[in-house]
Amino acid sequence: MAGQKMLKFTAVERDMPEKRPPNLRKEDFGEIYAQYARDKAAEQASRCSQCGVPYCQTHCPLHNNIPDWLRLTAEGRLQEAYEISQATNTFPEICGRICPQDRLCEGNCVIEQSGHGTVTIGSVEKYITDTAFAEGWVKPIQPHVERSETVGIIGAGPGGLAAADMLRRQGVQVTVYDRYDRGGGLLTYGIPGFKLEKDVVMQRMTQLEDGGVQFVLNCEVGEDLSFDAIRGKHDAVLIATGVYKTRDLPDSFADGIVSAIDYLTASNRKSFGDDVPEFDNGELNAVGKRVVVIGGGDTAMDCVRTAVRQGADSVKCLYRRDRANMPGSQREVQNAEEEGVEFVWLSAPAGFEGDPATGVKVQKMRLGAPDATGRQSPEVIEGADYVEGADLVIKALGFEPEDLPKLWGVDGLEVTRWGTVKADFGTGATSLEGVYAAGDIVRGASLVVWAIRDGRDAATAILEYLGQAATVAAE
Repeated sequence: MAGQKMLKFTAVERDMPEKRPPNLRKEDFGEIYAQYARDKAAEQASRCSQCGVPYCQTHCPLHNNIPDWLRLTAEGRLQEAYEISQATNTFPEICGRICPQDRLCEGNCVIEQSGHGTVTIGSVEKYITDTAFAEGWVKPIQPHVERSETVGIIGAGPGGLAAADMLRRQGVQVTVYDRYDRGGGLLTYGIPGFKLEKDVVMQRMTQLEDGGVQFVLNCEVGEDLSFDAIRGKHDAVLIATGVYKTRDLPDSFADGIVSAIDYLTASNRKSFGDDVPEFDNGELNAVGKRVVVIGGGDTAMDCVRTAVRQGADSVKCLYRRDRANMPGSQREVQNAEEEGVEFVWLSAPAGFEGDPATGVKVQKMRLGAPDATGRQSPEVIEGADYVEGADLVIKALGFEPEDLPKLWGVDGLEVTRWGTVKADFGTGATSLEGVYAAGDIVRGASLVVWAIRDGRDAATAILEYLGQAATVAAE
């Protein structure tokens, strides 16, 4: 009977949830995709071929049991589908919205390779968990036994929160320290609402708080509280700060040239109704301006699409390679183009004009021989420079780690030559006893789903460490 519900990819075409028209969606920061109806979610889930070797699961950093919860969705067993989904993923409703499925699970779907169009895995994942919240299936965290051990987590982003969730479910006393006034990290302040509406993040924050996780917010480690004090207070510590230092450009300090993180944070704060002077005075507001965003990753896509919604006069994105070689999601590029963003491929900044900025000096590029990563290296085309007029220039060139040993005044915390915290690949254990690290501060700027995976792995290692410590104490 179950088999009759599946393998319908030859008869049922791929069908994404309805996408709001560009002229409507660029007027607000609401998510652009509608929710599946129950029958449509079941229909799309039924297209899964139930592979013997599911490449979607293999290529998911969390190795989610995707074929199982697709089958359960097709059979109408949504609560069971949710239970399977959340067993391996702390935040499936977030991953369903912001994961680059076209590069991960959906990009490796077997029926996609056979020409039938991939299963809409991300949209079904989002639907399952949104339904679970609506139906009350998402229960408060209630440990069977409370433990006396305490863990301090520095950073309330996806890695830190994933670890907090797992540790708290095992009865560990968890305190999360974060520099911002709300938890969520980049989920809250870095990703725009049209990709991830903020009530989706806040409902998880509420679940963690109701489950006994303590949050110490507006806390800058190294200033408001020392790392040694946190370490002395807890049996183990997890560093999950992410990477926030913006990669910079030479001589890019004139008024009107801003970093992506500052720009996006200001916009997201406005969505909460916060008082944001830098937005209100026009510094971080694109309304009526010629906007140029420099970069080709997902952060650059967030910036250009935010500028459109703020009422920019024009929005252009400069990227030094071509469309095929850009690191950002192709789906996001398409969404941006639909909303009126112009992409200027094979173009790199060579400097800036004016203070306040009036333009970007642009060098035209061509692709030469592959670099060490196998991607073709951009080369300057001599004599093809020009000036791109701009009133607001946003630098979206990626992020680097802060110098934590210096920032926190801590001795013995080893870092790599890239400045990331040196940690064991499997456990996250650092050079300091009882101190672990997870997420971007270890692997460099990466995906939310990888941070969740790292946080869960670190939580497992910390539980083992606490168990060993308890055994030694008992002896």
